[in-house]
Amino acid sequence: MSYHYLFKYIIIGDIGVGKSCLLLQFTDNRFQPLHDTTIGVEFGAKTVVLNGSRIKLHLWDSAGQEAFRSITKSYYRGAAGALLVYDISRRETFNHLTNWLKDARQHSTPNMTIMLIGNKCDLPHRKRVVSREEGEQFARENGLTFIEVSAKTSQNVEEAFVTTASRILVKIKEGLLDVSNEVSYDTHTQCSANNVAGPA
Repeated sequence: MSYHYLFKYIIIGDIGVGKSCLLLQFTDNRFQPLHDTTIGVEFGAKTVVLNGSRIKLHLWDSAGQEAFRSITKSYYRGAAGALLVYDISRRETFNHLTNWLKDARQHSTPNMTIMLIGNKCDLPHRKRVVSREEGEQFARENGLTFIEVSAKTSQNVEEAFVTTASRILVKIKEGLLDVSNEVSYDTHTQCSANNVAGPA
């Protein structure tokens, strides 16, 4: 089907934080507890409707291992949004956010929308090691949007992807994003995909 906008997202964060599970829950509405470690980059897509506009999301799920960081960096090009994911039950994944954020800002457009996501909020409180307040503070200090989600139960998963798209739309309206570069746009709803199908 046709669409008005095509946004490219990259999903980043440490290995095992649930990036692939988030992608699968959003695109297929299902949870796969046993998921092979992502090698390189995986792809998914879904169309959403915002303010009367059909927006196709191209979603690139990156590997969290250090060995694939150079591959991941090439996928920032042309991305209008990034989902920066950590696991609320693993402190080290939160501690590594600064490095992931540095990569994202170094290799992407200055106006890319970044959503900070604390995954696994369905876990019992005794298993939580990163408080919601810590996530909120990190997001506030770094100018990010923040949300906690559960890829397992689907809580807030849709909201994370759609809210990011909504903020990208606002930047387009304000002239902060070049619609011919970071996003693909066609007033005649023809399907074009400039700079969103992958790294050059």
